[in-house]
Amino acid sequence: MRWQDGKQLGCALETVFNNILATRMQEMPVLNNALSVQAIGFRAVETDWLGIVVTPWFMNLLLVPGQHGTWQGLVPGGKIERHFPYGLFEFTVASEAAIGLYAACSLFSPMFLFDSQAAAVISAQTALQGLLAVPAPHGISRRNILRGSMRSNSPE
Repeated sequence: MRWQDGKQLGCALETVFNNILATRMQEMPVLNNALSVQAIGFRAVETDWLGIVVTPWFMNLLLVPGQHGTWQGLVPGGKIERHFPYGLFEFTVASEAAIGLYAACSLFSPMFLFDSQAAAVISAQTALQGLLAVPAPHGISRRNILRGSMRSNSPE
């Protein structure tokens, strides 16, 4: 499927996961009833769309293949790895008829740690920012280089 922008994709994801909430997740004990379904921060990253979906039962990083995505031929249950400035993350491929193929990486499940939607959204936004932020270089002292240690220049 082709998505014009992150907002369009986010709306489609919210529709899909609200439908799952109303059908497959009905009466499940893992639901945090203080939370709702919300797609957060979807944007194009390399050849895919990346963002976070918050639901009453999970908070997942989601990748959705873009038009030139390299993993579109994988089957549900398959694994892919993606490197971000924060590090390497493993995603599990899944599929829903209304959105097609996507890959999920669990951040939280279940969601009982969160007492409000606002708290979950702030955590999701912070996680996404941290995932994509380029780490600041750390200082390495001459002494550490000479000792063969590349540890930061912090007190020992």
